Amino acid sequence: MKTLSGQVALVSGAGRGIGRAIALKLAHAGALLVVNDLDNKEAEEVRKEIETLGGQAIICAGDVTAVDFGERFVRTAVDTYGGLDIIVNNAGYTWDSVIQNMSDEQWYAIIDCHLTAPFRILRAAQPVIKSLVQAEQQGGQNHQRKVVNISSVTALSGQAGQVNYGAAKAGVIGLTKSLAKEWGRLKTNVNCVAFGLIETRLTATTSEAGSSIQVGQQRIAVGIHPDYLDKLQSGIPLGYSGTPEDAANAVYLLCLPESNYISGQTIVCSGGYMG
Repeated sequence: MKTLSGQVALVSGAGRGIGRAIALKLAHAGALLVVNDLDNKEAEEVRKEIETLGGQAIICAGDVTAVDFGERFVRTAVDTYGGLDIIVNNAGYTWDSVIQNMSDEQWYAIIDCHLTAPFRILRAAQPVIKSLVQAEQQGGQNHQRKVVNISSVTALSGQAGQVNYGAAKAGVIGLTKSLAKEWGRLKTNVNCVAFGLIETRLTATTSEAGSSIQVGQQRIAVGIHPDYLDKLQSGIPLGYSGTPEDAANAVYLLCLPESNYISGQTIVCSGGYMG
């Protein structure tokens, strides 16, 4: 029997990179997916991949920072599958600058995406989870749910040029710890994974093609200078940067029944790198 058979999972930012790997990993384990991405085309490709695996997925495309997105994301799961078991708050990007050059727009864009959006999704999920738990308890069932929020080693050690990202990701850790205490009575584990250097378009060298992303009306440069990337990689004790699949494996561990007594924790997935 698959480890997550029949469990309903939300994964934001699932169209590519780490989010795609997480969605595929959970689907392979038997979960029923609601995949989100800003780009409907990317989300559709992931949905097709999941169905090729023999799994089930539905798309909830759109900007996670939209005021109504959290309600829509949760409602898609309930209307389609009749339940909600796993929430992975993964959507995100970087918009770097030293503080004296950072605009209010840059600051709030990153805070809204990495911290406000997960807050709204989890707020929308609370009454649904509460109702499901009450029904299960009345029926003598004992089922635990999982929330996995995504943070970064930048939240733990800091990074020049990323005061917005570091603040947002540190906020995710605080959100995780507080919600673990609120939702323990709902038989829901709330944990966090802090990633180190994972190979995605955000961490590709700046010399590579496509080293920018479109967010709303903004075209944002992404990537890492080759010399600095070499420096980062040389500081990883395991000797190599992680793949999206490595990142997905860490999230998967916190979705398993074997993690039922782990809550309020931040697991660092970085090959030993701590900044």
